[in-house]
Amino acid sequence: MKSPMILSAALVLTFAATGASAGDAAAGKAKAAVCAACHGADGHSSNDLWPSLAGQKEGYLKKQVKAFRDGSRTDPMMSPMAKPLSDADIDNLAAYFASLK
Repeated sequence: MKSPMILSAALVLTFAATGASAGDAAAGKAKAAVCAACHGADGHSSNDLWPSLAGQKEGYLKKQVKAFRDGSRTDPMMSPMAKPLSDADIDNLAAYFASLK
């Protein structure tokens, strides 16, 4: 049986190798104020034109926002909103919306 220290180190290395990073939900909440106009103040959209973001998986949210930012996915409203976001902003927003129910 491997020691807990070895298992912990293996998990850290695996996490680092995937390039995954955990966002700061509190920082994401502060940044999400502009998102509320379409996606709802609590991440629940009241309009079928815009998806609810609350409770979505963090990795999915990151992937979609990065796709809008880099142009591999386009939308006349989301593309310009995503363009100025840093990777840290996206991580934080994804952590925030994923934390909502």
